Amino acid sequence: MRIWTFLIALTIAAPAAAQDLGTPVPQGGEVETVEQEGGLSGSVTDESDWEDLGIAIAGFATDRDVETPASSSGTAGLGKQMAQVVFNDLRNNGLFKPTGPDALPQPSFTQITAPNWPTWSNRSAEMLVHGYVRARPDGRLTVGCYLYDVALRDELARAGWVVPPADWRRAAHKCADLVYSRLTGEDPFFDSRIAYIAETGPKDNRTKRLAIMDSDGANHRFITTGRSTALTPRYSPDYRKLLYLSYVDGNPRIYVYDIGTGRQTLITQSENPTFAPRWSPDGNWILYSMAVSGNTDIYRVSAEGGPSMRLTNTPGIDIGGSYSPDGSKIVFESDRSGSQQIYVMDANGRNQKRLTFFGGRAATPEWSPRGDQIAFTHIAGNFRIAVMNPRGGDLRHLTDSWQDEAPTWAPNGRIVQFFRTARNSGDTSLWQVDLTGRNERKLPTPVDASDPAWGPILP
Repeated sequence: MRIWTFLIALTIAAPAAAQDLGTPVPQGGEVETVEQEGGLSGSVTDESDWEDLGIAIAGFATDRDVETPASSSGTAGLGKQMAQVVFNDLRNNGLFKPTGPDALPQPSFTQITAPNWPTWSNRSAEMLVHGYVRARPDGRLTVGCYLYDVALRDELARAGWVVPPADWRRAAHKCADLVYSRLTGEDPFFDSRIAYIAETGPKDNRTKRLAIMDSDGANHRFITTGRSTALTPRYSPDYRKLLYLSYVDGNPRIYVYDIGTGRQTLITQSENPTFAPRWSPDGNWILYSMAVSGNTDIYRVSAEGGPSMRLTNTPGIDIGGSYSPDGSKIVFESDRSGSQQIYVMDANGRNQKRLTFFGGRAATPEWSPRGDQIAFTHIAGNFRIAVMNPRGGDLRHLTDSWQDEAPTWAPNGRIVQFFRTARNSGDTSLWQVDLTGRNERKLPTPVDASDPAWGPILP
């Protein structure tokens, strides 16, 4: 069983060089929001209405086609690429069935703010997404995004951004976020990134590297070289840093990697097996688990390093730890009752109590950013991703495969990401499922993938 046997595997990790960082990750420039006015009205809140909406996403227009480092086909070609990203975002989350730019007429630049309504009503489009991209004298790009109600011939939302050419996809994701939020009333999540562990090599001697990518799998980067084993990454609440566990020289060490500078800081190290570091919501503390003399407990250490405080002290294995959004509670897993189950305690370690009584085992709990649910791995035959309320009730299974585990939440708390192990090959891959359990998709990664961590919305 992977969730428990990884503890043994960590203790025999091969020695490696003390520094394992690859090429620094380019972060691009700041995305500057352009303030624009626009009328807003009510949101569509019934999911059946979302799926029935006819959303047309036309190619973004440009005032003049000029060269740009963002695309070999100039700003005109870039406009169609941006619309395609918006289309993919809205289609892949499973709530909408949009029509993309390849199947639609290309609007002129002047039509972006004055749509040709008969063109779209004749295509049975209920909602229309228009956009534009313009090259600025300083080399950056101005991107605009508009959402229209075709039947009412009314503008529902608009926004604009100024981005460096390297960040053009971020502007497209922000446009998709605008449309998603406006139509559903939910918080956005497309302009975010995912960290995970990239796995290569034979099954009995895996190379595990820290990697990051955009929420749709684009802009993939390896952070570490693979000379030492990297595990369980987590983004800091402000997105600026990555927390992860690395076995360097055969010993476990918890590092914080600064995404902007490429520097990493050692938080704590030990000769004892150590696992599952996690941030507190304010970014001031880090939880982790450590095995001492055959007993595994949960500890807390300052994000700046220093002495650790033990929060649990019971016979057996206490692992993980995910803070509630307000930082007052910690959910974790423990076998103190005789099998893996999920418990909750106050942030100072007091008032520990068991939550799961569903039968089978329960592991890898993760508190929703909304605070209303806890995702976890339910092991009753197969490994399935499940959710429950913070009191341990209302169990719902979101997946039903052979081995799904290690859930992590989208920034808006509506989608859960996890990794899946194939029964015959043992290959691992990243998947997403929404809270209905109906909309499931595999994420593209260049190699096998495990231990995903969804970061917050980018600043």
